[in-house]
Amino acid sequence: MASVFKSVQKVTEYRDRQWKGTQQERIEAIKKSTTVYIGNLSFYTTEEQIHELLSKAGEIRRIIMGLDSYRKTPCGFCFVEYFTIKAAERALHFINRTRLDNRPIRIDKDPGFLPGRQFGRGKYGGQVRDEYRTVNDPDRGGGLVEPTIVPAIPSGAEIVAPPLKKKKIA
Repeated sequence: MASVFKSVQKVTEYRDRQWKGTQQERIEAIKKSTTVYIGNLSFYTTEEQIHELLSKAGEIRRIIMGLDSYRKTPCGFCFVEYFTIKAAERALHFINRTRLDNRPIRIDKDPGFLPGRQFGRGKYGGQVRDEYRTVNDPDRGGGLVEPTIVPAIPSGAEIVAPPLKKKKIA
């Protein structure tokens, strides 16, 4: 079992830039975590599609969709919490780099979800990496990032997200 954890440093490429602890504390948290980070998702991928694929590794406790911090729409990542560490490891080893919505998804072990991490941290609300894209990828969705002026929302106002496009699963 120790040999599995030894490889965590090599397998986990994802880094939370807001992690407050040391690298060793991060590795220890990853060893105990039942959470995986899923990246390179299409903006149109649904929770149901993620559940259908990722539940093959084990029983899922919850899925937290990554959201554009301004628009509150999906922006290409999510966190999946399993009930067991083994299930999270199976997802990493057997489902990583498989295709979902015609995209190769990236799965990394995560030290554990904390509220607020579901929001994109880019200047325009989405993921930082999307701000550096120079080629539009229609399968990903979202188009190239353009600065958007988002009006201030009065306190107490209700936020209603537009309906998501549903894609048929072939």
